[in-house]
Parts: sequence; C-alpha cells; structure tokens
Amino acid sequence: MITFNKENNTFRLDTPTSTYCISLCRDGYIGHAYYGSKIGIDDVTYLTRFREFGFSDSPIFREKHSFLDFFPQEYPTDGVGDYRESALAVTDSTGHNAIELKYKSQKIEKGTAVIKGLPAVFGDAAECSRLELTATDDILGVEVTLIYTVFEKIDAIVRSAKIENKGKNPVFIKKALSAAFDIDDDNFDMITLHGSWARERHIERRSVHMGKQGVVSVRGETSHQEHPFIALLDHNADFNNGRVYGINFIYSGNFVADVQKNQFDSLRVVMGINPENFCWKLEPGEQFNTPQAVLVYSDNGLNGMSRAFHDLYRDHLIRSPYKKSPRPVLINNWEATYFNFDTQKLLEIAREASKDGIEMLVMDDGWFGHRSFDDSSLGDWYVNEEKIQGGLKHLVEEVNKLGMKFGIWFEPEMISPNSDLYRAHPDWAIQIPGREPGMSRQQLVLDITRKEVRDYAYECVAKILRSANIEYVKWDMNRQLSDIGSLGLAADQTGEFYHRYVLALYEMQERLITEFPKLLLENCSGGGARFDPGMFYYSPQIWCSDDTDAIERLAIQEGTALVYPLSTMGAHVSVCPNHACGRVTPFKTRGYVALSGTFGYELDITKLPPEERAMIPHQIELYKKYGDLVRNGDYQRILSWSDGGDVDCWASVSKDKKSALITFVQIMNHPNYKTRFIKIQDLDTDAKYKVSFPDEDQKDFPPQTLTGLTLAKAGFAVRRDWGDYQAKLIYIEEI
Repeated sequence: MITFNKENNTFRLDTPTSTYCISLCRDGYIGHAYYGSKIGIDDVTYLTRFREFGFSDSPIFREKHSFLDFFPQEYPTDGVGDYRESALAVTDSTGHNAIELKYKSQKIEKGTAVIKGLPAVFGDAAECSRLELTATDDILGVEVTLIYTVFEKIDAIVRSAKIENKGKNPVFIKKALSAAFDIDDDNFDMITLHGSWARERHIERRSVHMGKQGVVSVRGETSHQEHPFIALLDHNADFNNGRVYGINFIYSGNFVADVQKNQFDSLRVVMGINPENFCWKLEPGEQFNTPQAVLVYSDNGLNGMSRAFHDLYRDHLIRSPYKKSPRPVLINNWEATYFNFDTQKLLEIAREASKDGIEMLVMDDGWFGHRSFDDSSLGDWYVNEEKIQGGLKHLVEEVNKLGMKFGIWFEPEMISPNSDLYRAHPDWAIQIPGREPGMSRQQLVLDITRKEVRDYAYECVAKILRSANIEYVKWDMNRQLSDIGSLGLAADQTGEFYHRYVLALYEMQERLITEFPKLLLENCSGGGARFDPGMFYYSPQIWCSDDTDAIERLAIQEGTALVYPLSTMGAHVSVCPNHACGRVTPFKTRGYVALSGTFGYELDITKLPPEERAMIPHQIELYKKYGDLVRNGDYQRILSWSDGGDVDCWASVSKDKKSALITFVQIMNHPNYKTRFIKIQDLDTDAKYKVSFPDEDQKDFPPQTLTGLTLAKAGFAVRRDWGDYQAKLIYIEEI
C-alpha cells in the first residue's frame, strides 16, 4: 500500500511487514527517511536529519556541501557536493558533469507499469500499487521519474527510474542506477555470491567495513564470478532470526551492487547497470529506462528474505506456462556423448530412457554445420545429415513414437571463425577495427545489436523449430564479451553497446516465446553465468551449473536458492566419477539433490551399472510425488554445509503448512557420534505431524508423531551412521 501525508510531505510504502518512507524536504530535496520493520503512522521526517549540524531551514544558504554529504538522498546525483556513491551522473553538451534533481510531481496508481524492451514484474490493481515520483534538473532540462512498485502480500519493493531529456541539447548519461537508499550501520554483515565456472554462487558473509564493497560484472553478462545480489543483515542474524535487507537486479548484463560506509557510520546501498564502459547519448525528446531492482526486507532472517524473492519471481515475473507445473523429465546427451553421436546413438539412448519413464530427449551441441569439436560451425545452423541421418524431422518423429518429447541445444549469439557465416560476414562479429579480437572456446560473438544480425540469428532458431515437433530449447552462451566495437553504432554511441546487447537478447527471446508460446525455454551460459531474474521473464528455468557433482551442487544450489525458487534451477543426475570434479557419490544422493531442481539426467543410460539403472524409475516416481511441493512450497534452509559443518539440510514446506519435504545430506560420517535433531519452522504449531523416511526400511527408520511446536523447538531425530555422502528424504505430513 502507498500513501501520501500532505501535512509532512511523506510517502509511505507498506508491505505486509515492512515500511519504506520518502520525505520531501525544503528546497525540493527528496530524502530517504526509513526502511525496515513496519512502524506507526507518525511524522518521520526527522529521520532524514534535515536540520542537523546547525544548518538553517534552507541548506542552500550555507554549507550546502556538508549538507549533501550526509543527507540521505533518495536518488543521489553526481557533481554537486554529495561525495558518496551516486545513482545518476550526466555530462552535458558543453562537457560539464553535474546534475541536481528537485521534486516536481507525484502520481500514485494501481498495478504495474510496462518497461519497453526490459523484463519487469507484473501485477494487477488488487496485487500492487505504484508510486511515480518526478524530479527535474531545470538547467539541463532532464527529468527523472522514480518508480516504486509495492506488493500487497509480498515483502518486496521494486524500483526503477525513467530519465527523459526535455532540453534542447543532447546529454550523455554516464551512470543510471536503479535503486539507492541510506541506512545507519548497526554492525551489519554483508552477504554476496561468488564463484567461477562449475562453482557458481557460493555464499560469502563478512562484516561491513569503511569505504565501498560489493560485486560487479564487466563481462557483458551477470557472470559465473559475481552475482547481482547483496544482503545486509544483523551480525547475529541466521536463517530464521534477525533483520535482513536483500537487493537483487532484474537484468542480464553488466551490473554494480555496492555498499558504502561513510564518515558518519551510515551506509549507502546502490544497484544498477555498471557505469564502467557505459555512456548513453540521450537526444532531446528521448528517454532511458533503467532495469528494475528488487528490495526485500525480512525480520525473520534469511529464510524470510528467500521466501519473499521466491514468491515475487514465481507469481510476478515468470510468465511461462510451465511456471508452476511439472517439467518433463529429460535426458541430455552432452555428458553421454559430447560431440560423438549420430541418429542411431541418440535413438538408442531414447529407447532405453523411455523404458524407465524419462519423458524427453535433448540433443545438445554438435548436430549442425560440420561441428565435431568446439572449433567450428557456430552460426551455421543447418542440420549435419552425416550425423543426423534422415534429417531432424525423422529423428524427432522417431523419438515421439517412443512417447517422448524432443528438445534441442542452440548457441544463437555466437559465431565460429571457421564457419560459412563468418566467411560470408566477418563484419558480423563483435570487433574493434584494426585490432585482432580475442577468442574464448575458439569462438567470437555476433553483434546482435545490429538488426540484420539479430534477425539472422533469430531466424536460424525459428526455422529449425518450425521444421519439427521440438518442445524444448536450451539457449546457451559459452563466452563473455570483449573487444567491444560495432559497425552499427556511431563513435559517440559506443558506450551504449553493452546495454544494447542485452536489449537485443531480450528482443530475440521475446520473439521466440511469442512465436512458440508452448515452448519450454531453458537459458544457460557455460552453466550458470546467466542465472539472473532478467532471464526468468523469458524462461522458467536456467541451467544452474555445468558441475553436476551432488556435493559441489550443495553449495551452488544453496547460494542459488537464497534468492531464486527451486523450480528455476536446472539440476540433473550424472555419472561418477563426476566429469567436472572426479568425485564419486551414491546414485541415490545424486537423485535427491537433483530433486530440488527441475530434475533430469545427463548421462549415457545404455552404459549405467544395472544397480543404478534400476533406481531411475523410482527417482522419477519421487519427482512426480513431491515435485509440486518442491516447485511451489516455501523453501527453508535448515543446516548449511558451506558454513563449515558436516551435513547439509533444507526443506520445502507447503503453503497450507500441511506437509514438508526435507533433504538431509551427510557429507562426512563420524564413528560413535550422536543423533542429530532437525528443527523445522513454519508448520502449524498446534497440529500433529507424522515424520517418516519414505525411501527407507521402516524398521530402521520408524515414523515419529510430533506436534508442529515440538518440531520447531526440539526437532526430530536423524541417526548418523550410514557413511559419507549419504542422503535421506524425510516427509512430514499433518495427521
């Protein structure tokens, strides 16, 4: 709910348990007054400290710089005396760098707004309200509208900005962030997500220190290495207790997320497009829209924050018809065959997979052009009929006859120097004239910011999909951007390239899901380098990581689930020794870990040991039985191996609190060790529940009957005498 108090010129944005206040101060300054636990309906303008340090009512009278250097501006600007991190920086047509915004007008409406060309949350008038707060710099003729969307049932506030040039001369936007707010430092910790290929989104927690700290990407995508998410939390906050501020970015390109602690022990938090190598020429009459940033506040620890993000993305960002429904259990041939396959091998895998209840065959890299290794043919999206004998339509029909769906892999944004496309159009690759471009995985990147290139890449994908009954696409991107140059941009627009690239990607995927509305699209980038909420707008799931090792996946999936629903995480069972790390884990454990994702297989089923092959039908049965609970329940982290323990444990709790599925993984066995008691929250404290191990012998793991209150405060018992890397499923059901 959004309200405006005319007496004290304060906007109040209320979610179910939080309050966000904005105050209009003297001289047109827009101040951030409060964000945190829900507070009373009081005059909170004093929280901006507007009259501190003995200033007069008008800070412009004297000591303006001192005022701006501590005043909590709602959207701080560059070049006029606020020396902390800014949200907006502009160079005018004379080369000067300064912009100062003063309040102009306001508008409160119901529902969400569409941001042309960008993914955005959606909701109707009953679900959310929107504040549009407009400020201007009359010297430049620049008008900025700050847009806030507040959800009635979710503790989330979504922010963005619209920047319009209403002057007579062009201006150059050097920085345009999506959100900023100031809070006092209460001995906060900060959580960020870090990693690399095959070990994405590992959680790092540390104390906030003086100066700037945060995460960035300059790779043209969100990246394996850092992630567009930060959280500030009480030093003693844990999964279920303490204050947590979470900030996430609905965008798939270069980003910055910073926390800056200043001389007065206050924190400025900012998030948006990374200003490095960014410069947008804004002509008179044009506007620039920033992507949306999501702010979540929780009084109930990290699990409370996670639930808010999950609910927002499931209900108000993902549009796919698969958003809450079962996904087909697929088998992907990549780790089974790599490039060494043909029609007969694929059909052999499909025939055996269909016998065990697997529902889709996905043909991965190597089916097109003359591609037998990763050194050629990207861009040549025609079927290699030496491999796919009889053509693609024949293969798909044969798979369909087995009662299975068919899916296919593409990498539409890429081009190989050794390709017919490159030989015909070498200028279509991103490159700086006169400089030899660097390669990664022996490939270059297509300049999809150019319409003719974008149209070619889209038509390649669409033509294949039109040719056969293909129901799933894995859209991959296996390298980052560099050597940024485009024949489609003028010299004074080269700083627009990175953002234009992301807009072009969004346009292509929007076209794809519009032409093929029933398509199940899964995004991927060398594993999880493009796992961000921007992509959820187009695909309900993203390949979480190329590392399918069950133990490594514990840390990857924990960090991912901190922000994103389990239903979005592409997760497969693969063979051992694992192809990425060489570890050997039980097939049962691999299955349980993959159940907390989209669930599928990445292996050659024809070569599996009989005892593992025999487990596949049962694993699929578990997925069918518990899949709805995993997809749509409330995620709850219970224990974390990444914290330095020797077990990992998480749960999905049904929205009606009648059931829960818990996964418990023992990393290391200790001889002669005590029983572990597992506490689970958010059940009905007065109800009675049956606690069972549905996949175990009931003689060894007898069911327990406990109240929800006992389960929350004392927990249930789990013995720990079954060995390293072993896992158990626990099902809790109200009786």
